[in-house]
Amino acid sequence: MASENAVIIDAKGLILGRMASVIVKRLLQGETIIIVNAEKAAISGKRLSRVREAKTFLEVGHPRKGPYHPRRPDRIVRRTIRGMLPRKKPKGQQAYKRLKVYLSTPPELKNKEAQTILEASAKKLKCPYITVGELAKEIGWTPEGE
Repeated sequence: MASENAVIIDAKGLILGRMASVIVKRLLQGETIIIVNAEKAAISGKRLSRVREAKTFLEVGHPRKGPYHPRRPDRIVRRTIRGMLPRKKPKGQQAYKRLKVYLSTPPELKNKEAQTILEASAKKLKCPYITVGELAKEIGWTPEGE
């Protein structure tokens, strides 16, 4: 499943937008990237305002005809990265195919070393933040274990 030359990035404690912008640059340069712990990425801002914004966004579109909006944390992260890629151009489509995003860490990647992105650390935030997993639960995602 995971290719040998893939870069594994642990999203735990990283700001979603900053992490995504760095990953987009690396994808466009030809790297294969695997993101683990997608539900632990941070979104800056107060919890209530972020949840309200997400719920308002989910109301856009027709219920059965789309557009469809992701509720799972891994899909939210993947969609954020897709929004930063030139996805209608061949280089953007190829870059998007080289991206894999997982909730937690899959068993086959447990013993491999994961990198982090220092410039995207949530420790730099001086404001409150919410994790992608918490946001996903607020907008209707239910984890399998619950």
